[in-house]
Amino acid sequence: MSILDNCGGWLARRAAISGERAAVVEAERTLDYAALDERTSRCAAWLRASGVRRGDRVAIALANRAAFLETVFAAARLGAIALPINTRLAPPELRQILDDATPRVLLHEAELEERVARAVAGTPDAPLRCAAGGANDAYEAAIAAHAPDPRIEPVSPDDPMILMYTSGTTGVPKGALLPHRKTLFNSLNAQLFFDLSGRDAVLTVVPLFHSFGLQILAIPALYAGATVVLQRHFDAKELWNAVAAHGVTFFGGVPTMFRELLAALDARCGRGDLANLRFAFTAGAAIPVELIHAFESRGVRLKQGFGQTETSILCCLDARDAIRKAGSVGKPVFHAELRIVARERVAGPVRDWKDAAVGETGEIVVRGPITMIGYWNRPQASADTLREDGWLRTGDLATQDAEGFVTLVGRARDMFISGGENVYPAQVEQAYHQHPDVREIAVVGVPDERWGEVGRAYVVLAAGAALDADALRAWGRERLATFKVPRSFVAVAELPKTVTGKIQKHRIDADR
Repeated sequence: MSILDNCGGWLARRAAISGERAAVVEAERTLDYAALDERTSRCAAWLRASGVRRGDRVAIALANRAAFLETVFAAARLGAIALPINTRLAPPELRQILDDATPRVLLHEAELEERVARAVAGTPDAPLRCAAGGANDAYEAAIAAHAPDPRIEPVSPDDPMILMYTSGTTGVPKGALLPHRKTLFNSLNAQLFFDLSGRDAVLTVVPLFHSFGLQILAIPALYAGATVVLQRHFDAKELWNAVAAHGVTFFGGVPTMFRELLAALDARCGRGDLANLRFAFTAGAAIPVELIHAFESRGVRLKQGFGQTETSILCCLDARDAIRKAGSVGKPVFHAELRIVARERVAGPVRDWKDAAVGETGEIVVRGPITMIGYWNRPQASADTLREDGWLRTGDLATQDAEGFVTLVGRARDMFISGGENVYPAQVEQAYHQHPDVREIAVVGVPDERWGEVGRAYVVLAAGAALDADALRAWGRERLATFKVPRSFVAVAELPKTVTGKIQKHRIDADR
């Protein structure tokens, strides 16, 4: 155990090296590394005075603000565990997480006061609550009332640092325990792929309560000594304004943001003030190739990635391969060992695993320092996911070509069988992404008396388009085996998604 293994000490070391460099830019202020470190030390003192000790959970239900990052690093300094919580959760959903994780402290947005009060009502061990923002900022008062506490508790690399609940694309979310070593090596992976340095300014509009915003963008940027530019709400015009105003070198966003970003980019008078922008990064779902072309023709390069809460970023596709390998999520990151294991073997012992052949569908498994240490209070789920020899089953199906590029086929549980043939919805959806009338699509299997299951496609149509099921089926038959073509098409106004843009297929029928 060592204080060097505690990622909570990064800000103190950064302050000593480059204390005057801008660390965080938010709406009302800019904090340099010295100021961010001091505020984090005050936050640590407040948490300690509030009874937080090693292993305790500190819940954070905040928008993208400096207080979020300060609390994550402050909790780590105490050997405690930061618990990011989605600010969009309804009281019953919030209560479910609070009951499961039992945090000692809950820091939340002032505007969530009523929702939080309803969530904790009747809880015997309700957490100490503190509101940030608003007219009377209790968080600012709390840290101002405590002298900086520079102590950093020694930890093991495998000690938990963050408890992050999965985004729930298939049902009830689970809390993934993410250790200090994962935060370190994930930051190293990001530094290598993004070529991160202290010269960068990284705009983060993706919520910090998700792995994308926190573990892929903000924390790696601070590790590298870069500037994190925080936006609390997505507005395409304001994003481009922030890129220009703060000399942003790259930003991250989910695919659903990029159509709005393209329209807002075209509405700008000139793009000379975007000269510092090196690229944009997207993850969470596939991005149509025509959008890649559109941004590149306007001088904006797109990098893409794929990962999950349990691992953070797993694969990355560089901008130079975006067109040539359209549909792929790229190659494995530097600090990860990835295999595609034949589906008929992956449920058995690791010693019996067999790699899928080139181009053959299998399940992605991964091992290395970027994996979680287990699910909170879920021993069976942990045992099912974390296998012998350090391998983690992702539940994602994919193929890998001769060059090592990985292409997602879908979630293992999304696959359905039609007339004895396996159908992977992601393959079907990819074929329809090129259709001019289709803006978004989600394919699910539904019962069929003859075939067992057949595909049903829920389609968000392009502006001005009308649903023509016969034409859509004909389009599919030209590009897919007949058994893969959806039997029915349903027009919907929107598809239910997580904040990171992943479609929640388990909610589609429930929402109709």
